[in-house]
Amino acid sequence: MPGRAGPKPLAMARRPFLPVLRSCFLAGCLGLAACSGSDGSFDVAFMDSEDNLFDTGVRLSESGQHVLAATRSGLVALNAQGEVVPALADRWNVTDGGSIFVFRLRDGTWPNGEELTAESVRTALNRAIRSLRGTSLGLDLAPVDEVRAMAGRVVEIRVASPMPDLLQLLAQPELGLVSGEGETGPMVLVRDENGAVLSMRPPRERGLPDEEEWQSRVRDIHLHALDAAEAIERFGDGEIEVVLGGDLASLPLADTGPLSRGTVRLDPVIGLFGLQVMRDSGLLATPELREAIALAIDRPALASAFNIGGWVPTSRLVAPGLSDDPGLVTERWTGLSMEERRNVAAARLAGAAPGEVPRLSVAIPDTPGHRLLFAELRSQLAQVGVGLVRAESAAEADLQLVDRIARYGSARWFLNQFNCQLDRGLCSEEADRMAGRALDERDTVRRALLLGEAEAALTSSNIYIPFGSPLRWALVRGNVEGFASNRWAFHPLPDMAVLPR
Repeated sequence: MPGRAGPKPLAMARRPFLPVLRSCFLAGCLGLAACSGSDGSFDVAFMDSEDNLFDTGVRLSESGQHVLAATRSGLVALNAQGEVVPALADRWNVTDGGSIFVFRLRDGTWPNGEELTAESVRTALNRAIRSLRGTSLGLDLAPVDEVRAMAGRVVEIRVASPMPDLLQLLAQPELGLVSGEGETGPMVLVRDENGAVLSMRPPRERGLPDEEEWQSRVRDIHLHALDAAEAIERFGDGEIEVVLGGDLASLPLADTGPLSRGTVRLDPVIGLFGLQVMRDSGLLATPELREAIALAIDRPALASAFNIGGWVPTSRLVAPGLSDDPGLVTERWTGLSMEERRNVAAARLAGAAPGEVPRLSVAIPDTPGHRLLFAELRSQLAQVGVGLVRAESAAEADLQLVDRIARYGSARWFLNQFNCQLDRGLCSEEADRMAGRALDERDTVRRALLLGEAEAALTSSNIYIPFGSPLRWALVRGNVEGFASNRWAFHPLPDMAVLPR
């Protein structure tokens, strides 16, 4: 399968959110401000801390991923639509049934002046992959067997079994490549006492032909790390053109006045949003007791607490409707009403702690959105005789809130989040073995069945209580170019720095 400008756009999953954010959408969400500030600047704020925004490690926040992707390139990258596009490699082929990926590198040099060769890229890529060991991304990359430097500027990646999502993985910011001093991305980051500015590199340094007056077709991006309230207020005052990083935490602030002056963009993300079980004791000692907690939760009511319309809840660990879903696992308890489910849950839980009011503790952030979620969960569990309290610390929690966007659209990503190697809470060695067997399976149908069996094993262990897909949103002025909602909630800053012709 030859690819000069990357593969065809990834098929979009069904939209998990079509929220109606009260006053904003009712007001029409009109963008009334100009595309740039009055001084010609273009300001982007992330609802996050500076430490997260400018982190360059291997466990990045969502904001840190955006900045690293702007300053460091991998073989491929993601564009505004969430599609894989060329970066250090300008074309590629996939052969041998999806087991061999051949990349042709673009002409150019590393920032230190050394030639961009297949051997230097092989070394840099192997280094990046090694750095991710012990992370969920490292598990995702486990099928990579060998990186070869071929003749000229050709790099070949061989995988143990077909990996249709390898290009999507290679586009992750953590797989940006460096060799010696200097960064390889399309933009340069400069930080000083006045803040941080991203500036576009000259075309030649981006692997493009020289172009006269190229600077007139790009703009600097002024970056800000702000708390949600300040970011929204400054957007409303016209000081900032784009606000990124909206999630459950800041959702209640979406009912404030400034939002009526801008546009809320919702990303149709897939991922994990639910409760990870941290210990197998007390009310969580057995899979049946853990299932009782899951039974008691009215997922549609969670959305009503936020006045969200159109959210698709799920009782599945893996997002429904993925291309490699064999249909072995379906929605749970569909034959029971909410009242019947809670009756079953109450009976099980009462038998586990006779004569006393059992309690569970949950590790959950203290933000406007999470306070609403906690109150709703506490009210629901009280109906089956369970008291829910906030944990003193994450280490002491019975349950941990999980709110994480998928990196690629396969059951493997979801299963890897619960791998025992990551030590994130209760896990299933049986599910890990099944997922591991799937890595060695070359037959597509058989591999999907093994992944389905791994999901079934995790589901029956009840170590995770799903709610639905995460919520991600942004504020973007109506005439801003280079921004598009996508299933990864990833919005490349270089795309927004290029002025429309």
